[in-house]
Amino acid sequence: MVIMSSPLTFQPILHRIAAEIEETPGRGRPADYIPALAACDPHRFGMAVAELDGTVYGVGDWRQPFSTQSITKVFTLALDLAREADELWEHVGREPSGNPFNSLVQLEYESGIPRNPFINAGALVVTDRLHSQTGDASGTLLDFLRAESGNEHLSINQDVAASESANGDRNAALGHFMAAYGNIGNPVPVLLDQYFRQCSIEASCADLALATGFLARHGIRADGSRLLTQSQAKQVNAVMLTCGTYDAAGEFAYRVGLPGKSGVGGGIIAVVPGRCTLCVWSPGLDERGNSVAGVAALDRFTTLTGVSVF
Repeated sequence: MVIMSSPLTFQPILHRIAAEIEETPGRGRPADYIPALAACDPHRFGMAVAELDGTVYGVGDWRQPFSTQSITKVFTLALDLAREADELWEHVGREPSGNPFNSLVQLEYESGIPRNPFINAGALVVTDRLHSQTGDASGTLLDFLRAESGNEHLSINQDVAASESANGDRNAALGHFMAAYGNIGNPVPVLLDQYFRQCSIEASCADLALATGFLARHGIRADGSRLLTQSQAKQVNAVMLTCGTYDAAGEFAYRVGLPGKSGVGGGIIAVVPGRCTLCVWSPGLDERGNSVAGVAALDRFTTLTGVSVF
């Protein structure tokens, strides 16, 4: 094990991880149920680490924009929590689901209240509430990501959004089902448009590592202003740890030991509170929708550095 004694050791550790990943067989398969993502090369790999002051280290395709997908659920959660505080938790739970991210199973016997904000049903509720608060949930999110990353060129991939909309029947079913229980405030077609646009934002590992920094700074944004209270930042990190990688959250906590959130575009963000944030990208997924190489790279990072929340 190499124990990280200085930020200067980030770069050689990243190069070592990239070399090990390059030699690893079996990278999984891209998300084929979203046609716009199906053609991604599963052998692409990028990884970035951002320190609290905004210094970024990277390796591989760390500057290559990719489809953020469910990673955005972390940011919409934070943006709505900053506005609604504990009222949000009356509409979405904080427990692991134990089911696939797009499952409808639990909603009926739990009266339309999703288990957590990171399964699709829960994310739809959070996006719905943020849209009610702001009038433009996806635009509010995009503005936030641009500000925190320092990249004003971040944008929504309209082809991916259209692809998701054309193949979004299950998300539509989730939205209508929760609306029947009174847990959706906006017209479901409006909500779905906002949600698909949210998931279709493209950003790089560098962008996302920087944008996640407020969670490592206990709620403080890049400009020094406070988005979340320290307690709220702890809450978001806790839900990331227990629910951020769908029904593989226990395995991710066991292997990586950090709060993290994955997306089916192949990205994963992770937080070391008080120290740094990470983002890794490789489009090949396992059967639970998490990047095979991404999980392996984060596992190696915490092993080589000795850094985790445990």
